[in-house]
Amino acid sequence: MSGLRITEASLYMDYLCFRALCCKGPPPARPEYDLVCIGLTGSGKTSLLSKLCSESPDSVVSTTGFSIKAVPFQNAILNVKELGGADNIRKYWSRYYQGSQGVIFVLDSASSEDDLETARNELHSALQHPQLCTLPFLILANHQDKPAARSVQEVKKYFELEPLARGKRWILQPCSLDDMDTLKDSFSQLIHLLEEKEQDAVRM
Repeated sequence: MSGLRITEASLYMDYLCFRALCCKGPPPARPEYDLVCIGLTGSGKTSLLSKLCSESPDSVVSTTGFSIKAVPFQNAILNVKELGGADNIRKYWSRYYQGSQGVIFVLDSASSEDDLETARNELHSALQHPQLCTLPFLILANHQDKPAARSVQEVKKYFELEPLARGKRWILQPCSLDDMDTLKDSFSQLIHLLEEKEQDAVRM
């Protein structure tokens, strides 16, 4: 009988090993989130998204209307709708907000005072827009590699983010094409905010 019990135990252990090694099945699908990416022309939206998608920098062309990229991360896929930032296009941005689950706003931290003021006004408008005001925001202070770049603290103060975005889910991060680790970390933080919002919706 003891020999039989050992045999049964051995067979069961073999079965468990077989299940663990061979019967895992396909990995669970990564969640997908639909985001809108806005910012003035020259802020670097297209270049940043293309770099995250491992596209050649030679193929980067400034977005004049809109483009959509699926940006893959280990724990999520971000379907990013990038909108052109020219003067004659920005007035139509709100037509593309519907269905968004989060917002990426890219600003040129080394831009002129006039452009920085315009970016500030556009960000304020987005933060208060009915279709975006409850969504997580990732605000990227791009071109930190340039000598004239403002620091994150300078941007936060100039854009009056603390009073305006109080109570909202938002992240302000420095970035540049030369520092992909920081850029990827910024998006990881955004994904965490998206997951939190999704969990809150489920609990409600």
